[in-house]
Formats: sequence, structure tokens, C-alpha cells
Amino acid sequence: MTALTYESSSRTAKAAGLTLHYHEAGPETETSAAGAAGPVVIMLHGGGPGASAWSNFGRNLPVFAQLFRTLLVDQPCYGRSDRPELDKDYFSYSADAVAALMDELDIAQAHFIGNSLGGGTAVRMALNHPDKVAKLLLMGPGGVSVNLFAPDPTEGIKRLLEFNAAPEATKEQLRAFLSVMAYDQSIVTDELVEERWASATDPDNKVGSARMAASFANPAWAEDWMLWREAHRITHPVLLTWGREDRVNPLDGALVALKTIPDARLHVFPHCGHWAQTEQADEFNRLAIDFFSH
Repeated sequence: MTALTYESSSRTAKAAGLTLHYHEAGPETETSAAGAAGPVVIMLHGGGPGASAWSNFGRNLPVFAQLFRTLLVDQPCYGRSDRPELDKDYFSYSADAVAALMDELDIAQAHFIGNSLGGGTAVRMALNHPDKVAKLLLMGPGGVSVNLFAPDPTEGIKRLLEFNAAPEATKEQLRAFLSVMAYDQSIVTDELVEERWASATDPDNKVGSARMAASFANPAWAEDWMLWREAHRITHPVLLTWGREDRVNPLDGALVALKTIPDARLHVFPHCGHWAQTEQADEFNRLAIDFFSH
């Protein structure tokens, strides 16, 4: 089997008036064509400087593609997707875009994996487009995470704000942010820093990041991204996953979601920060595949 690469799995589609970029592979061929049969898994990446679908989930794609038609979607304002000015809160806007992409690709329903920012979008999918969602796996998700004991802003959010607010951000600030994301510091390599730096400092990506951030700062939409207020309405099976050492959305943030989502369960990865899909990849892959397969 030919190894999956960024380019071999790369796709684009028009949906909701946007050009959306995504990666796709599945069990039919190495680069499953649209329309392949079988269950579908859609993975939604986190935010942060230089984030994209491939940077979050590229290493997981070959494993999931053995069993599922798998899509890694660059959410609006990220990766190679369009960077529109938003007319609603980010989670709702991105969820509407993903729903439109599913219609364009003739995907009636999918399981969702959402990390951080992508977790918030996945939750909004379940709330606003419930028929399109089968099961949700949320990894340190935004929106439904309410810190009961950890201070706000968290260490990770502080590093993010420092990078975004700097008149001229530096690689040292980016490394500081990435170092907070991971428990295992060996994965914060010079190569990773350079890769994320090139993406984060791209002028188009800076515009996208600013537009995403502005949606969270708009007071008219504040209640819309506070997803914990609506979590009790989620009727789908939900697997909450958290890194025990997460310094972005700390573990205590899981408790309100675990209590309020009717069909929720929680798995905690030891020796793990905000990137369970990378730091505990084998366990994460097994856990997700088992959850989606039964």
C-alpha cells in the first residue's frame, strides 16, 4: 500500500460559498474517492498559530483510513480553506460550513473527532445539525470545557494571547506556546517549530487567525460559543478524552460536560498534554476506533 501523503490525500470543494480544503482517504483505495462506501469519520483540528487539519491528524489518517472513509477538514480561516469575515460565532460558522461540505460530498452522517477548537465545532454540529452526527469524540474541547479549579486564562491560553498580541511575534514565543501543548517535550522539535512558524507568519493565515479571534471577542455572540450552556441537549453518544497534564484546557474542565451531557463517558490519558492524538497515538487510535465501531 502506497503511503498517504499531504498531496495524495488533498482535496478541495465548494460549500456554503467557501472553498474548503480537506484530506480524504478510506478503505477502498489509498486515497478513497468521494462516494466510497462505509462509515465516515470527520476530524476537526484545534486552533493556535499555524494549525491545520494535517498538522493535527496527518499521522492518524492511515490508521483510520483502513476502516473508515476519513476526512481531515481545514476549518474556515485555517490551512488552505478560505478565510472569510464571520457573521456569527466561530463554532456555528464552522459547523455550518462542515454541514455544507457533507452535503456537497453526499455524506449523510459521520462520526466526529474534535480537538480543542474543533471540539467546539463538533459540539455545535451535534446541536445545530444533529441528524448529520453519529458519535462524538471530543479531545480537550473548547466551549464545553469549564475550569472548576484551574485559573483562567490557563497557561496555554496566556501563551497563545502573547503570540497573537505581539506586534512582531517571535519563534521563541511560538516555541513557548507549543511547549505548553505537549507533555513530552521531545515532540517540540526544531522542525515542528519551523513548520508552524512558516504557516503562522503567512500573511493569509494571519488574516484568518485575526478573523477567528474577532468572532470570540464579539459580545453579541458570546453566549453562542459558551456551549456548556447547551450541552444537556446533546443526545449523541459522546466520548470525552483528556490529557491528564493538559495545560490549555485542564482536566477539571471535563467535569461539567461529563455531568451535563446525557450519554457521556470520560477517558484520561496519563503523561499527555493537549495533543492526545500525537502523544498517545496508539491508545488514542484504538480507543476511537473501538468507540466508533460498536
